[in-house]
Amino acid sequence: MSDRLVRGDDGVTRCWWGASTPEYRAYHDTEWGFPVVSDVRLFEKLCLEGFQAGLSWLTILRKREAFRRAFAGFDFERVARFNARSVERLMQDTGIVRNRNKIEATVNNARRTLELIEAEGSLAAFVWRFEGDDGRELARELKARGFRFVGPTTVYAFMQAMGLVNDHVKGCDAGTEVERARARFKRP
Repeated sequence: MSDRLVRGDDGVTRCWWGASTPEYRAYHDTEWGFPVVSDVRLFEKLCLEGFQAGLSWLTILRKREAFRRAFAGFDFERVARFNARSVERLMQDTGIVRNRNKIEATVNNARRTLELIEAEGSLAAFVWRFEGDDGRELARELKARGFRFVGPTTVYAFMQAMGLVNDHVKGCDAGTEVERARARFKRP
């Protein structure tokens, strides 16, 4: 077995990072890499990856439910209507990462998402054009459309999580399931 794989006490073989905490185990086995077409879930993940910049994903994962409450379930139509008072309210929310730039970027990105959907039909239809990319082209396109906190590293992590690439280590049980899901997935 590769040193990049671990076998859990449940007999499941995972990418090395996927067994390090109970939160990572659940995330790795049921979410990471499975293809997503929901615009709300795509928007949520893009925002959470932006919040993760400079922090560990585990920090964000542990705060995800608080983020969902704070940002109206990542309903981008609602978040796009957030104003300065909303930002101040969020700056007081101890359940989330209270970084003004990241909060303001989330509101901005909700507005840009509405524009993108108007132009492209859906966020899913847009991002899935970049399937298999290294994140650079999608990041460049998002930036050109006014999105913030969408550098290539952030965008590639988004692509990994949302199934646009399958970066499970060869031999990982979840990676096999992801490949099956990708084979059945109807691209938008």
